[in-house]
Amino acid sequence: MTTVGIVGAGIAGLHLGLALRAADVPVTLYADRPFDELAAGPLLNTVAHHHPLLERERALGVHHWPAAEFGYRAHHHWIGGLRFTGRFTHPSCAVDHRLYLPRLAEDLAARGGHVEVREVGPRDLGALARRHDLLVVASGRGALSGLFPRRPEHSPHDAPRRLVCAGLYTGIAPAEPAAVTIGVAPGQGELLEIPLVSRHGRVTALLFENVPGGDLAVLNELSPAEDPALFRKTVVEKLHEHHPATAERVLGDFALTDPRDLLQGAVTPAVREDFLPLGDDRFALALGDAHVVVDPVMGQGANIAAYSAAVVAAEIAAETVYDEVFCRRVARAREEVLLGASAWTNLVLDPPPWLGELWRGLADDPRRADEFTDNFDHPDRQWRALATRRRVRAFLDGS
Repeated sequence: MTTVGIVGAGIAGLHLGLALRAADVPVTLYADRPFDELAAGPLLNTVAHHHPLLERERALGVHHWPAAEFGYRAHHHWIGGLRFTGRFTHPSCAVDHRLYLPRLAEDLAARGGHVEVREVGPRDLGALARRHDLLVVASGRGALSGLFPRRPEHSPHDAPRRLVCAGLYTGIAPAEPAAVTIGVAPGQGELLEIPLVSRHGRVTALLFENVPGGDLAVLNELSPAEDPALFRKTVVEKLHEHHPATAERVLGDFALTDPRDLLQGAVTPAVREDFLPLGDDRFALALGDAHVVVDPVMGQGANIAAYSAAVVAAEIAAETVYDEVFCRRVARAREEVLLGASAWTNLVLDPPPWLGELWRGLADDPRRADEFTDNFDHPDRQWRALATRRRVRAFLDGS
């Protein structure tokens, strides 16, 4: 019987493991730390799960935070003073992954998946590949960072384009209707304000995407553990200076929920090769952030990771030989969505002058604003709509 080893216990690895167990494929998931340690640790991200991902959760029986109860149905935009709202056809939902991942790991174990806690480095891959019919690497961090060669034609950046300062906060009045608020301060960066379910209950995630060297970059230099009052004061000041659509709802008791609930860092976007030969006609297949890393500014990372996991699971179930032919077929099957998400995100990080036409057009036409928002569920469709000025004009014209 086919056995699959999965290195990496994020959303990509867990979704793949759950999908394979649903097809009765034996799975071993290699996690670099215990899930109770992850649950008690620092903030991992502030990701939103869009409708296609939520549908996969329902199909896998792991939709533990129903979007109808915990989700939101719109994006409010503030772009250099321009305001508009776009509405989703189906709701999205954001759950702290320190809750989400351990719960899915419990589901995987209950369904017969084996979870092994151990560090895996490049030198371990050959031995692991011999234990399984297929080895999937779903971790692109730590010792496995850069394992798969970068594809320069799809990776225009060799350094981060934004400094990420993401935290969980109380003391922000919710937007009406419930929504993610996306603020763009030209030349300074972006802000995603996200209603999120955490161990504290419902909170507000603020994901600052700050241009290096800009006025907001100071948020990545301050520590709330060392000086919580200075950190709070600076966040409030910068919100009022650059992101008024959120600042206007900040209350007097505004505060970070916990010093552990802050993530400061940076991401270098990259698209990497789909697979790596390990010798003896065995291959490591790339998945999740081992394969495609996008800046979080458009909220696509977890969504494309789960999508890719679903594609890989379907291809594994349809095949019995996991060779280079198989790996190339997987690459073709998932390419359009993954490359679409990457290209769209990179476009926003380095916006061409004509992108202003898009924002003005969306502000003038609620139907197009809704379609643009719905396309967060479909990054391939979004990229086809936005890739060039000609395509943007056709999209705004409804053609």
